Amino acid sequence: MHEASIVAGIMRIVEEEAARHDVTRIARVRLRVGLLTGVEPRTLTACFELYSEGTVAEGASLDLETVPALGTCHACGATFGLHRRCFACPACGNDDITLEGGRELTIAGLEVPQPEGATA
Repeated sequence: MHEASIVAGIMRIVEEEAARHDVTRIARVRLRVGLLTGVEPRTLTACFELYSEGTVAEGASLDLETVPALGTCHACGATFGLHRRCFACPACGNDDITLEGGRELTIAGLEVPQPEGATA
């Protein structure tokens, strides 16, 4: 289960950024997760809940955005975005494709709660 080590690294970064900006609480962590990373979203979320206990991110929501891979078909030349793990060309069905991207895992943003009485 590599999700645990991924979340441990994310929590290290979250804690460092919170300290750097004098933030005592994080309300939301937004992640961009590539389709081909092999990360299981439910496991990542469960690990986040566990690892965030007792930190500035305790109780924070974890928002995951899946980043598609880009495919090129060698049979028909089509280029396409791959939004699910189906490794065939949507135009011709051939599986002789080249994939690019979809392997990123980045922190897209950290959100802090609004101060009491603040208006949006």
